[in-house]
Amino acid sequence: MSNHKPIHSAGSSAEEIIQWGEAHEMETCFDRAQKLKPCPVGETGACCKVCHMGPCRLIGKNAEEEATGVCGASLATVAARNFVRMIAAGTAAHSDHARDMANTLLATATGEVKDFKITDVRKLYKVAGILEIEFEGRPVNDVAKDVAETFLQDFGRQNGEINYCRRAPKKTQERWRKYGIAPRGIDREVVEAMHRTNIGVDHDADHLLTHGLRTALADGWGGCMISTDVTDILFGTPQPIKAEASFGIFKEDEVNLVVHGHEPTLAELIVDVVSTDEMIEYAKSKGAKGINLGGMCCTANEVLMRHGIPTAGGFTNQELGIMTGLIDALSVDVQCIMPAIAKLSKKFHTKIITTSPKAMIPGAVHIEHDEHHPRQTAETIVRLAIDNFPNRTTTGSHVTQKFPLIGGFSDEYIEYMQGGKWRGSYRPLNDAIMAGRVRGVVGLAGCDNPRVQSTGLHKYLAVELIKNDVLIVSTGCGSAACGSAGFLTPEMALENAGPGLREVCEAIGIPPILHLGACVDNSRILTIATAMAAEGGLSDEIGGMPAVGIAPEWMSEKAIAIGCYFAASGVPCIFGGESPVGASKEVTRVMTEVWMERYMGALHFEPDPEKMLAMALDYIDKARERLKLRKYEPGKFGAERVLMDMAARREIKPAHAGVGGINESES
Repeated sequence: MSNHKPIHSAGSSAEEIIQWGEAHEMETCFDRAQKLKPCPVGETGACCKVCHMGPCRLIGKNAEEEATGVCGASLATVAARNFVRMIAAGTAAHSDHARDMANTLLATATGEVKDFKITDVRKLYKVAGILEIEFEGRPVNDVAKDVAETFLQDFGRQNGEINYCRRAPKKTQERWRKYGIAPRGIDREVVEAMHRTNIGVDHDADHLLTHGLRTALADGWGGCMISTDVTDILFGTPQPIKAEASFGIFKEDEVNLVVHGHEPTLAELIVDVVSTDEMIEYAKSKGAKGINLGGMCCTANEVLMRHGIPTAGGFTNQELGIMTGLIDALSVDVQCIMPAIAKLSKKFHTKIITTSPKAMIPGAVHIEHDEHHPRQTAETIVRLAIDNFPNRTTTGSHVTQKFPLIGGFSDEYIEYMQGGKWRGSYRPLNDAIMAGRVRGVVGLAGCDNPRVQSTGLHKYLAVELIKNDVLIVSTGCGSAACGSAGFLTPEMALENAGPGLREVCEAIGIPPILHLGACVDNSRILTIATAMAAEGGLSDEIGGMPAVGIAPEWMSEKAIAIGCYFAASGVPCIFGGESPVGASKEVTRVMTEVWMERYMGALHFEPDPEKMLAMALDYIDKARERLKLRKYEPGKFGAERVLMDMAARREIKPAHAGVGGINESES
């Protein structure tokens, strides 16, 4: 019998804290994952509990053909219903967040909320143009009001299509209409999903899953995209920015305040408040040298992308951060907050502060986010953290390791970095793919999960993909995993990327893994794919591109909604772990074969990371073959346009130089 302790996390700092916690008899999600094994029936989708005649377990040698619930529902029906409910819950989570963002934009535009302003007018006008709202010569706040109200209409819309369907390539839209999955209204699709999956309603697996895709599209091209755009309008569209990641971001001689969750509104004001002279002096009066703000999960990504606030990592790091003994206050909003942190915090001095009217945790301090006076809420939270600084008594597992990173790659900046302000396009990337310098693109996203070696699958796939000249775009905890491993720097390309990808990264001056933001910002990947299709030379729709989505350690229903809206948009997706519909061969067939035939996208579940990698590269190579692109061969590139770096592209005189007061220096 081996005496070696299991490795819970691929992050060395995380593992150090986990081992320290075990030595001090402190339980974390990693311990609970070992003790509490998944139910083998529910794990594969074979358990139905939508009525009180059950729960019904559909098991046995011939369960697919013979097993039924009390009502007569087949295994395929049950597995499909369970899956559609996951899509509905994930869509509701993202889209309720988006509704709050749209309401904040409206309140800002009308002057009801004074603490925010329209920061990115250019992005506002871009969005207004897409929504066919007149903006020329109008007051900025009037335009913002119309944009917010138009977005809010998409939640309660009963007929037609949500507005952002028009952003997709025309051929992609045509597929949606042909198969009846163009979303009508966000709330309508979620409600209908819950209705269809109720006892005695929809029993055809394919029919159920078709509506599941319609619901997921309401998330991707509705809730997620709305949230991303509104956040950019209010707080600024991200541009590349330096930050740091891992547990070494905490400082022993400063107040450590951490924002955790998924909503940026309160966090934005906390960023502002901690830098005021008043608060800094107050911190010094309590014996601290200053205030150190950090983040976790996607609230971290929001403030990292715009302000360079450092991150302590993703989902599985929240308990470990407390165990450093250095966090004075942990302010949480919604989604992916472990209730275990409240109990764990009692072993230290850390204050857990819940802020959302939608989410409370027994044992936490509740300071509700006042939507009309959010700055006051921020000041109260910062003062509480400062007041708690002198109470540090319990010694935790102090770690000093941290890594530099570059984040802030919005789709607008990716377009700009390929050609400048007036010549921005996706032509260089398309050319690099056509020539074989870049083999393809992978969206590496999703949660980190304590049931595997946490962040390990992300790290493995990130390194192997870029070795194979695959450009990675990442979001959410996938970005946090890469950042905490030191993977989000341009130097990563020099050390690990294949020759073609390395050359492209050197020419443009970018990392081989582009951090696009929070999990709602997966919508940026949709707009990037749409721009690549519009640029020409590859597929004229999202489907068929040499692109794949991978969520190797997913755990949240939000991830399922994301995977499904990518599959419906034409992107094959690979999720790690056991399949939540694995009990049904028919449901698995629909999600792989049928979806690929109809939408050119699919959803696979594969626990083996080597097989994930092989599947992703196979999808990319087959797409290249269908598009009649040069066969990918490492280090061998076809004829292409000269790959110029940013400095060289800026030397090209724009066709409209000098018109309307514009000069080259502005590009």
